[in-house]
Amino acid sequence: MNNLKAYILVKENIPLGKAINSVCHAGALITKYYPEKDDPIIQEWWDNLFRKVTCKVTEKEFERAKKYDDWFVVTESSLDNAEVLLVFKPRRDWPKFFKFLQLYK
Repeated sequence: MNNLKAYILVKENIPLGKAINSVCHAGALITKYYPEKDDPIIQEWWDNLFRKVTCKVTEKEFERAKKYDDWFVVTESSLDNAEVLLVFKPRRDWPKFFKFLQLYK
C-alpha cells in the first residue's frame, strides 16, 4: 500500500473561505517548492494517489510544526499577509506529532 502523503496545517482562527482558498493555493504552490522533475518522491506522489491530510491547528501547534523539516508557509494578502497554513512535503513516515492533529472538517 502506498502511504505517501502531504500534510497541510491550517490555523484554526482563519475564516473558512480564506482557509479554502489558501488550501487551493497550497496545492498549486507545491509544484513550485518541490518540482517533481527534481525529486522521485514527489514524482511518485503525483503519479499515484496525491494524498493530503488537512488539519486545523492552534497557533501553538502551528509554531511547533515549524521545527520539522521540508515545509513552506502560505500567507493571505487580505489578512495583512498573515501566515495561514503550512504545507509539508509528501513523505511516508511522519513524526508522532502529526498523528494527533485535528482533521479539518
